[in-house]
Amino acid sequence: METLAAYRLEGAVATITLDDGKVNVMSPRMLAAINAALDRAAADRAAIVLTGRPGIFSAGFDLATLRAGGAPAAEMVEAGFELAARVLSVPAPVVMACPGHAIAMGLFLLLSGDYLIGADGPYKFTANEVALGITMPRTAIEMLRHRLTPAAYLRALTLAEPFTPATATAAGFLDEVVPAGELAGAARDRAATLAALPRDALAASKQRIRAGQLRAVRAAIAADRDDRGGRAPVPA
Repeated sequence: METLAAYRLEGAVATITLDDGKVNVMSPRMLAAINAALDRAAADRAAIVLTGRPGIFSAGFDLATLRAGGAPAAEMVEAGFELAARVLSVPAPVVMACPGHAIAMGLFLLLSGDYLIGADGPYKFTANEVALGITMPRTAIEMLRHRLTPAAYLRALTLAEPFTPATATAAGFLDEVVPAGELAGAARDRAATLAALPRDALAASKQRIRAGQLRAVRAAIAADRDDRGGRAPVPA
């Protein structure tokens, strides 16, 4: 699991790099590896940079597990949304450094960060569930509701519209876009700056500001679980 989510501590900043050698699918192993890396960052009391491999942050859930259905698929889906909820509530600053595409669960995880930096390039940010014949999960709706502009929110969720780095900042998917070669440095610099903020004040403020969103996300996770009835949706 270590190689799926490599961990590097430099001063007050922990960088977690996702790399499965392909498109960083959110498989059960990947989700477990990310959670383990977050545990290390918490023990180190570090600000966090979460990033991917060149050209990809994550393409979403492992489709092979989804298509197999049953308890493993349902558990993977719920674990993915639980991870997003965990990142939303991390008391330390979380900078997302997106080196490429962020799709479906990869996008939902990306949007759980505090500051989002993306690499410029021919990349897309998309919640493509509707395009795959899947009714948009309630949890995904809540993840996007609190980041996107109203117009982008409707187009992204209802029409499965893909956004690019050129349009992502105005829509709310990213806070900043930089050349690909500058992404790692920009993310570390931002995380180091945020790490210098008074930790207790930052943690308490995040908890207070995100309380409503976290309640909505937790309620959505439970409602999605009831909808599945122990099953995961299967892409068309």
